Amino acid sequence: MEINYYGQSCFRIKGKDAVVVTDPFTEVPGLGKLATLSADIVTVSHDHSDHNNLKAVEGTPKRQNPFVINGPGEYEVQGVSVFGVSSYHDTSSGSQRGKNTIFTIAVDGVKIAHLGDLGHKLENKDLDLIGSVDILMIPVGGKVSLNPEQAIAVINQIEPKVVIPMHYGVEGTESEIKPVKAFMQEFGVETFTPVDRYSVLLQTLPIEREIVVLNVRH
Repeated sequence: MEINYYGQSCFRIKGKDAVVVTDPFTEVPGLGKLATLSADIVTVSHDHSDHNNLKAVEGTPKRQNPFVINGPGEYEVQGVSVFGVSSYHDTSSGSQRGKNTIFTIAVDGVKIAHLGDLGHKLENKDLDLIGSVDILMIPVGGKVSLNPEQAIAVINQIEPKVVIPMHYGVEGTESEIKPVKAFMQEFGVETFTPVDRYSVLLQTLPIEREIVVLNVRH
């Protein structure tokens, strides 16, 4: 399985039988417009323009039009299992920014949790629905979703093997959303080297928790 990051909360996850794209965006300061991607499945955590740009995703040779999943429920598409868990975009039960869907995505035996724009710590019932997680894609920039301190608290709740931060500010742009280095410093990591992509198999997942910062692809 190979994971590429396109900025904001958008990833392209390529397994042996299917490709999944998460939260395609329209245009984001510092990132510009999302290039056209191809996928068999698209997940949309919530209906905001920086997460729901379905027009940016076309089909594949296996599927003319991507299968869109934009809410809670259980789905099986081309050997990929997707389970949506209802959550909120803020700490006040959605009264400020609405609902959000957490997706667990099982690809090639590896279970990924994509938290979308989660804005709060999880309750035990949420953790029970999410279950054990190999790779966690978590917002860390704050302001409109989890900030670095809150993100670490949620990581400790879920206890994944691999953490991939997302939804953080772009260096050099004026934004109230913190850059990824703020999260890494909060985690106690002063120096780190982003990688272009993350490739992993079930049998090569790390034993001890690992943080993977991905470069943004254009």
